[in-house]
Amino acid sequence: MIKAPTVQTKRARGRPSTGRALTAAERMRRHRARLRAAGLRAVTRMEAPVRVLSGGALKHRVIEARSLAMHCLAAQKIERNPVMLGQVRRTLQTWRSRYGKEDMPRALDEWEAILRQPWPAIAAFITDPGERAARLRQSTPFAGVLDERERERIYAAFRT
Repeated sequence: MIKAPTVQTKRARGRPSTGRALTAAERMRRHRARLRAAGLRAVTRMEAPVRVLSGGALKHRVIEARSLAMHCLAAQKIERNPVMLGQVRRTLQTWRSRYGKEDMPRALDEWEAILRQPWPAIAAFITDPGERAARLRQSTPFAGVLDERERERIYAAFRT
């Protein structure tokens, strides 16, 4: 008796074929659609590298951060004791009395306009991290609000 030859089929590895395989392009489109749905965007260009600050620029940033911290603490103290705002205004008037009309530094005029505003606007300005506020904090009439211990504590936190 002769046996009929048996046909052996190769068994495929992995998942069984469904006949609905996607092309590589279709898989990529679906992948990008999922990323967009998740709120992500595709990178289409190289981003500029983060600029490294020089030693002087870094030191200046630390000084600005320290000044902002001091003014935030001063704002908290004046919030608790509004009488201290009168001291700040007197300091500014003392500084202004040292100059003539033509020699008056522009910063003192700017401080005078700021200190005419109500306290919430003043507090918002002196605690603002923006360029104008940072520039004016370099010549601040709020210097006498903090005592020596408070200043030392902030200086210790912002060593340059």
